[in-house]
Amino acid sequence: MKRLFLDLEKFDPRKCAEYSCMNALLESTIFTYICRHCDEAPCVNSCPKDALEKLPGQDLKRFNNRCISCKSCMIACPFGTIVPQVVPYLSKRCDLCIGRLKGDEAPDCVKNCDDGALEYREVEESPDKYVYVLNDYLAVHCMPWTKPQGI
Repeated sequence: MKRLFLDLEKFDPRKCAEYSCMNALLESTIFTYICRHCDEAPCVNSCPKDALEKLPGQDLKRFNNRCISCKSCMIACPFGTIVPQVVPYLSKRCDLCIGRLKGDEAPDCVKNCDDGALEYREVEESPDKYVYVLNDYLAVHCMPWTKPQGI
């Protein structure tokens, strides 16, 4: 199945900055695969508007309607995981162009991202190659952080 494929090893947000939907893709991959899921979650505790919430599976969710873009979470993160591109207030989210593409047409973000970090192609999950399928429409290549056993 064809999916939007984001390669975080190649991704340079400065080259795709005109697409606000890229920030939403970046946020979901960072919070799912790169966030270190701290037990005490200083980023969540630092938010004055309760815009970040730690979900039962340890993943983070940001509530755009509460976020005031104060960047407290970015400053509080002891690992520098939350980057400025993740925090801006977004009035719209990426819908992965579901239902808007014709045939093998690629989304505009793929056509205009010239660093090769974003593709529209057949992708299967392959954890040994660090390729993860987020849903039927999106896959990501990234080096996830894993907590060592016993810590």
